Amino acid sequence: MKALLVYPSIPATFWSFKHILKFISKKAAHPPLGLLTLAAMMPEDWDLRVVDMNTEALTDDHIRWSDMVFVSAMIVQKTSAMSVIDRCHALDRKVVAGGPLFTNAAAEFPQVDHIVKGEAETIFPQFVRDFARGELQPIYSTDEKPDITCTPLPRWDLINFKNYASLSIQYSRGCPFNCEFCDVVNLNGRVPRVKSDEQMLREFDVLYTMGWRGRLFMVDDNFIGNKVKVKSLLRRLIAWQEEHKLPFSLYTEASVNLADDEELMDLMVAAGFDCVFLGLETPEEESLKECGKHQNSGKDLVEAVKTIQRHGMEVMGGFIIGFDNDPPNIFERQVKFIQNSGVVKAMIGILNAVPGTRLYERLKREGRLMEDRTTGDNTDGSINFIPKMDMETLREGYLAVLNHLYSPKHYYKRVREFLKTYQPVRRRRIDKTDVMAFLRSLLYLGILDKGKSKLYYWKLLITALLFHRQAIGEAISSAIFGYHFRKLFVSKKNSSNNIKLPDGSVMSGGA
Repeated sequence: MKALLVYPSIPATFWSFKHILKFISKKAAHPPLGLLTLAAMMPEDWDLRVVDMNTEALTDDHIRWSDMVFVSAMIVQKTSAMSVIDRCHALDRKVVAGGPLFTNAAAEFPQVDHIVKGEAETIFPQFVRDFARGELQPIYSTDEKPDITCTPLPRWDLINFKNYASLSIQYSRGCPFNCEFCDVVNLNGRVPRVKSDEQMLREFDVLYTMGWRGRLFMVDDNFIGNKVKVKSLLRRLIAWQEEHKLPFSLYTEASVNLADDEELMDLMVAAGFDCVFLGLETPEEESLKECGKHQNSGKDLVEAVKTIQRHGMEVMGGFIIGFDNDPPNIFERQVKFIQNSGVVKAMIGILNAVPGTRLYERLKREGRLMEDRTTGDNTDGSINFIPKMDMETLREGYLAVLNHLYSPKHYYKRVREFLKTYQPVRRRRIDKTDVMAFLRSLLYLGILDKGKSKLYYWKLLITALLFHRQAIGEAISSAIFGYHFRKLFVSKKNSSNNIKLPDGSVMSGGA
C-alpha cells in the first residue's frame, strides 16, 4: 500500500503568519501534526509520503505514485482540500478524508470516497482491517474519546524540520469549559484527557535527538484544563529542560483563569513557556454571559493579562464582535480594551456559527442562519447568521477596528504598552534565525517600510534598547508580526464609518 498524506494549503490568515516567513527563511509556521500522528498508526508495511502544500506543491506525480490519498483539513482549508480531492479523482485515486472540516459536516462531501469522523485512535484500526479485507466503508464514525496515553509518537521523519518556524506537540485534548461558539467540546469532549508525564518526556526526547531547537507549540485546546496533572508534567519538564540546557521555548493556548494560579504561572515559565493565547473575547459582561464564557465573567480582564505578562509570558488574545448583547459602542470599547491590555497579537473577528456548536443549534432554531458554513478564517469579516446589530454597521465597525488596531501608530503604541508590563524571566535564546530576522527587519521595517511606519519601528527599537533590554527579542518579534498583520488587515477594505473613541479621537477604516 502506497499512502500519500496531504495537508492542504492554508490561506493568508492570522494564524498562517505567511508574511513573517520571509524574515526567517521558513516555508510554513507549523507542521501537520495530525497527519504525522495518523501516519504512526498506519501498518509498518505501508509506504508513506507526506506532502504539506504549505511547504511544497502537490504534483500529479505525487498522486500517481500513491494507491490512496489521505487528506486532513480544517475548515479554513476547504477550498484547497476540495481541489486536492478533485485532482485525485481525475487521476483515478481514492480519497480518505478526516479532520474538523469533514468531521462536523460529512454529508456535505459526497464526492469523498471514505470519511473518517472522530479521533483516529478509536476508528482508524477498523479502517485498516476493512482495507485488508477489501471491504472499506464510505463513512467511519465514532463519538468515543480515546485514552491518548495510547497515542503513538508522530512520524517526524516524514517531514523536513527546516521548513517550519515552529514544531508542534500535544499534551491534552478537550476543555472543561463549554463556550457557546466553540466546537472544541463537540470535537474533543469536555473532560480533558492527558498524556502521561513519561510519554511527554519521550516526545521531547525524540525532537531533541532529531536535532530540533527553538519554538514548540503545545497545541492543546486548553493546556491548563487539568491543573493537577499539568503541574505534575511541568515539574518534570523543568528538570528535563535544565538537563538539556533549555533547547525549547514553548507557547500554548489556555483559559484566563491561568492568572488566578501563581504556582501554575511560575511553573510554566520555569518550564520554558514565554507566550500563551487566551480567549478574552469582549469587555461586555452581558456578552460573556450570553456565550457561556463564565471563566471570564466578573474579572478585570486587563489586569488578568498584565498579571500573566508580569510573570514572564506574553499574552496573545482572541476577541469577538457581534454578540447579541453587544452595545452600539462595542467597537470603541474593544479598541480601548485591547490597547490598554498590551495584547500585541490580537485576533479579533466577527462571531460565526460553526456546525456542531451550541451557537449553531440556537441560531438554527431561531431561523437566523444565513448559510451552513463559516469560512474558518477568524479575521476575514465574514458572518453566517443574521446578527441583532445592523449587518452593515457591524461589518463597517469591525473593519474600522481592524484598521485602527493594526495601523502602525496604534500597533507600535500597543507594543510599548506590553513592554512596560512584561517581565521576562530569561533572555530569549539567540540563534542564526533570530539574527537573520533582526537584519531583515532593519531592511524591511526600518528602511523600506512606507510612510511613518519606519519611524515607529526605530522609536520602538531605541526604546527597547534603552529601557527593555531583557525583552529586545520580543520587541523585534512584535515589530515583525506587525508587518504580517498590516498586510492582512490595514486598508484591505476601507470603512466609511467614523467611530469616536473613548479618548475623543476618531477611528475610521483608513486609520
